[in-house]
Amino acid sequence: MKIQQTMSLMEKLSILTDAAKYDVACTSSGVDRKGISGGMGNSVASGICHTFSADGRCISLLKILFTNECIFNCAYCLNNCNSDVPRASFTPGEVCELTMEFYRRNYIEGLFLSSGILVSPNYTMELIYQTLYQLRHTHHFNGYIHVKAIPGADPLLVEKTGFLADRMSINLELPTADSLKKLAPYKSRATILKPMRQIQNSITENKNEVALYRSAPRFVPAGQSTQMIIGATPESDYQIMRVAESLYQNFDLKRVFYSAFVNVNHHSLLPTLPGGPPLLREHRLYQADWLLRYYDFTVDELLSESRPDFNIYLDPKCDWALRHLECFPVEVNRADYRTLLRVPGIGAKSAQRIVKARRMNTLDFSDLKKIGVVLKRALYFITCSGRMMYRTKLDEDYICQNLLSDKTQIPKELRNAGYQQLSLFDTGMIL
Repeated sequence: MKIQQTMSLMEKLSILTDAAKYDVACTSSGVDRKGISGGMGNSVASGICHTFSADGRCISLLKILFTNECIFNCAYCLNNCNSDVPRASFTPGEVCELTMEFYRRNYIEGLFLSSGILVSPNYTMELIYQTLYQLRHTHHFNGYIHVKAIPGADPLLVEKTGFLADRMSINLELPTADSLKKLAPYKSRATILKPMRQIQNSITENKNEVALYRSAPRFVPAGQSTQMIIGATPESDYQIMRVAESLYQNFDLKRVFYSAFVNVNHHSLLPTLPGGPPLLREHRLYQADWLLRYYDFTVDELLSESRPDFNIYLDPKCDWALRHLECFPVEVNRADYRTLLRVPGIGAKSAQRIVKARRMNTLDFSDLKKIGVVLKRALYFITCSGRMMYRTKLDEDYICQNLLSDKTQIPKELRNAGYQQLSLFDTGMIL
């Protein structure tokens, strides 16, 4: 293996944790697995929602690159073959040692392993497979593992790795094939989508097999995800969300991640970002993504070719409601669950509680507050027993003005005239 032998393990760790910070496609595990006799670790579906950062913060998931060596020259990537950055590569044994030792010290509950392309896709995928095989069978590690599949690698290697991992992901990189061709000419959309389709089909086949034979090994039980870089290319929010919607519908993805572009290479093909990374835009895309996955919205309801970008002052749900006042007010004691989900200030949990509670009693505004409804947003869009909370009018400008008078509705980035990193683990993004 063409791997450096002169660096210490801690030196490699410092380089390869820092190199992994731009890969945001890791989240909660989505899978439960009990510990086994003679093994170490377990996996809890809601228990892994952190990373282990290079600055020493102890946050549960060891997130590293296997190597930051790469044969490709992607203009947006800090680790491309022409970048002047310190290079390092682990061996499979070193990744196993780090994972096991960190787990024993209670630093982590699992591993997120991505990689640059060392020598070739097959060569790199084989190293990743060897790492997971040693973790599972030599060290008997039973904790959560999320691993990146390498586009262009032998399908057999992807399949073998999938039986060892809990989740796999393949980065879409950029929203469209044209942008990929421009900024990453050695990659293609077809090469990326091929293993994504393979993983989808293998998950479906494996579920059928497990249904017949419970002892059958499980293939990527927590599903697959992907990541898109936002702001490096000129696609609109509408184009980006159409791509995400298609991925959810056609590939059964668990999650699409949006990564605000950070101009680390200052390549001539890349845009300048005088305001810094587009974190507010990233946040709006995550909010809209939440609406697609859990609130039964479609992209064409939120955006259109004539209105291709999200409102920076209002979240996508409030913005939709203001443009569709003909759907309001909603009577909370009679509206169905899907209709309640479309009311600003009512989230999935509070909608479920409303449906359950009104079977026994007629609800009023005090009941809704106890249930968890955010009344300062919802009051413009609902009635209880035919009455609104206050005398108000269904007028777009009037409601918009009142919503914006609520400081919590205006993003902190606009209130403070600056940007700060948004949390990818905030599950209360939409109400």
